[in-house]
Amino acid sequence: MNFKPENILKRIISLALIFVSAGIIFTSCDENQGGTTSSTSTLRVKLTDSPGDYKAVYVDIQEVKIYSVTEEDSGWVSLPNIHTGMYDLLKLTNGVDTLLGENEIKSGMISQIRLILGENNYLVTEDDSVKLSTPSAQQSGLKIKVNRVLDPDLSYDILLDFDASGSVVKAGNSGKYNLKPVIRTVVEQSTGTIKGMVSADSVSCAVYAITGEDSVGTFTDTTGMFLLKGLDPDTYALYIDPGENSGLKDTSLSNITVTSGNVTDLGMITIAPAD
Repeated sequence: MNFKPENILKRIISLALIFVSAGIIFTSCDENQGGTTSSTSTLRVKLTDSPGDYKAVYVDIQEVKIYSVTEEDSGWVSLPNIHTGMYDLLKLTNGVDTLLGENEIKSGMISQIRLILGENNYLVTEDDSVKLSTPSAQQSGLKIKVNRVLDPDLSYDILLDFDASGSVVKAGNSGKYNLKPVIRTVVEQSTGTIKGMVSADSVSCAVYAITGEDSVGTFTDTTGMFLLKGLDPDTYALYIDPGENSGLKDTSLSNITVTSGNVTDLGMITIAPAD
């Protein structure tokens, strides 16, 4: 693999553009947490549905909260990066899901999720569009049990499987319908992590995990440690750039395997002096 200085600049620029446009995660060291030992996990909340006998079932999602238990504290936490709005559950069937939000949170136990709905919930039948009554959901939120420990430096997907058919209940002969949500949760570890330590602890090195045309990057901290999170399962090359004026050689490693739910620890990587 041939990395020229001008190619490095292009790669850094490309990486920044990818981060903005496609959500590729570019991580940095957390100085307040001792560099890369930040004790955080990435949590993605997704929504899917089981089929129902209607033309459409719309739910108005306004907020998602988690009940988090960590070493420091416990309680309800509102996830900030949630895509609020109306979702047609019947478009989320047969393996199709949508991302409600992704957040970096403190590692620890998540016991429950609370889904807060707005007032614009309704179903579409063959003949009409009918408003769904959801008094309890609007006031306190739908509480969904999870009971899952999130380990540090890993990413998790929580899939909310919203059963539209079981959740819509006809209120006698009144022509009205109530929304009494039946939701199943599935928690999956979806990505892995690469970590290691570079011998050049006096130099802040750029570190890239590369697979195909995709790159994820970070920098070493003051101890030489680095952490690359949110990596899809694949085989990666690792490229370490100590900088032109460091007096050290660029270093690359190949055939690094990343698997879901695991941290690949490369240990100490020795950087040789430049010729």
